[in-house]
Amino acid sequence: MTAGLLVLDLLSGDSGFGPADGVLLRQIRLPRVLTALLVGAALGLGGTEMQAVFRNPLADPHIMGISSGAGLGAAVAVLAIPSAALGIPAGAVLGALLTSLVVIAAAGKTRSTATLLLLGIMLGFILSAVSATLQYTADEESLKRFYSWAAGSFVGNGTQELWVLAASLGIGALLAGLNARGLDLLLFGDDFAQAAGGQIRRIRTVSILGVCLMTGAATAFCGPVGFVGIAAPHVARWIGRSSSARSVLSLGALCGAAIALLADILSFLGPVPLPVGSTMALVGIPVILYILLKK
Repeated sequence: MTAGLLVLDLLSGDSGFGPADGVLLRQIRLPRVLTALLVGAALGLGGTEMQAVFRNPLADPHIMGISSGAGLGAAVAVLAIPSAALGIPAGAVLGALLTSLVVIAAAGKTRSTATLLLLGIMLGFILSAVSATLQYTADEESLKRFYSWAAGSFVGNGTQELWVLAASLGIGALLAGLNARGLDLLLFGDDFAQAAGGQIRRIRTVSILGVCLMTGAATAFCGPVGFVGIAAPHVARWIGRSSSARSVLSLGALCGAAIALLADILSFLGPVPLPVGSTMALVGIPVILYILLKK
């Protein structure tokens, strides 16, 4: 029996294994794998867009402060007003949404990419500072819950969360596809893009809108998972041997999904499960160093 047929049999309950095996696969392992694939694809796609928008090889989906906004929302939910029963995911979604609105408004007002980049970095620092202040005054139990979320994990998401992640990825991918020509123009600089008929503010705003949506959902349900958004675009360009936005965007999403799934598998190999954020760094950093040194 092949692995694929075995999985189908387990899902349908017709395998030779006990019912507990099917429940374990359907309710824990399969949602975890799907979460890793969706989040990795979203962050890989978002990282590819951000590196094109800012023409910076170290740009990633978190560079605009969205993950810091989600972190502050989660901190408020669990540390400041735990009695409100808001919940970490809901608080993180709200924080990411409010931060996204600020970033999108700024993207529509300024023409300077450097100014927008500095704004995102400063916004992230400010939100992280407020979150750190809340952590300093919180009790031990609340801190434990918050640190568990902040460490990053693909575990614990159900059908509703998977649908939200899939919808955010779908919308983000659609916006990226519609914006692919504009991202190609930006590779040659703002002046060239404008001379070629590109509307710089619209291109940048559409990209940031999609990235904010994908990053906000991924961070809310899985914590601030890093490095995949930086590593995936480099791997995509290395594999594809192309700088064309349309091909690099697709490959970036696929590479992000593969890196996230590999990190999740590695996090469960040891005697004690590790935070996926840590294993993501162990996977992402060597990949980035290898590609940069090869160049």
